[in-house]
Amino acid sequence: MIKLQMPAPTGEALKNARLAAGLSQAQAAELIGVPIQVGSRGGVQSRTWQALESPTDERQMQGPVFAMFLLLTGQHPDYELVSKKNN
Repeated sequence: MIKLQMPAPTGEALKNARLAAGLSQAQAAELIGVPIQVGSRGGVQSRTWQALESPTDERQMQGPVFAMFLLLTGQHPDYELVSKKNN
């Protein structure tokens, strides 16, 4: 059995991981199933993701969700996702 380190990220760590993946907030939110909305100017946004990155908001992403985000974007420090189809 593999035991993943799953600490909850700070808003800054989440933002850094998103930027390292080259994703907008809406793209990152969509990747892991966080709600997205159409903004007042027609652009897609995720207020939930904005709150998770905010240094003044108390909400934090759960550690297991952050671990999955890191796996999906190839940034996990110890593991990578591998397709079973090619094995």
